[in-house]
Amino acid sequence: MGEDCACGCKTMIVFPCSGAADVGALADRAARLLSKETAVKMSCLAGVGGNISGFIASANGADLVIAIDGCSVGCAKKTLETHGVKKFKHLKVTDCGLEKGKSPATERNIKKVFQNAKQLI
Repeated sequence: MGEDCACGCKTMIVFPCSGAADVGALADRAARLLSKETAVKMSCLAGVGGNISGFIASANGADLVIAIDGCSVGCAKKTLETHGVKKFKHLKVTDCGLEKGKSPATERNIKKVFQNAKQLI
């Protein structure tokens, strides 16, 4: 696990799959809001998928990893699993009552996903 920082906080990272659909945009925007409003830091899922050692090491060393996927394809979840990240919490935007292709990235929808992600902390 990650080391506590001098302030005693834990290392927490969120990896969203930004995808190409509206629910991917919601995953991305909710992760950015989570990073802005909490101690969770957003990181680059493509860095993990691209087999960049620093991103993989950060994911494996974090105290908490949250994967946010827009849809049931589960790219964030599968990418983390493929690269040996075993302990993470997973959220699908479509499990928040939002439907792929019918859920624009409005403030209301972003906040809904953000609130669900925040509960994973």
